[in-house]
Amino acid sequence: MSNIGNNDGGCDQHRNVDILPLALWTLGWLASTVLLRYGTEYIWDYLPIYSIIALILHLLFGAAMIVVNIKYLSQLDELQRKITMDAMGITLGVGLIAGIAYEQLEDIKLIAFEPSISHLIMIMAITYVVSILIGNRKYK
Repeated sequence: MSNIGNNDGGCDQHRNVDILPLALWTLGWLASTVLLRYGTEYIWDYLPIYSIIALILHLLFGAAMIVVNIKYLSQLDELQRKITMDAMGITLGVGLIAGIAYEQLEDIKLIAFEPSISHLIMIMAITYVVSILIGNRKYK
């Protein structure tokens, strides 16, 4: 009878995947978002040509981040890919449902301020991180 030992790989195996490119492109996209938002007002005083350049830069960084994310996902083992895809699905659902409900709050006079996309992004980020942690714990 063969002895099957406990493989320490499991859901920790994804640590062997190089996440640095994904982190760098994500930080680049985040920096381009800040430049697009605040550069217009504080650096180039709403000159359209600079705003267009910042917008194109932002879209290029976003596209590169998506491509690197796809490559990252393809390098994960099956279990980690399942955990990640489940977390992405949950995040999409929460983002869609919460976003529509949040937008309606002003329309139906339950809040006095205009909803901000940044609030939705924070909810989605927290949902994704919590979903990943729960998924990793579930399959540990």
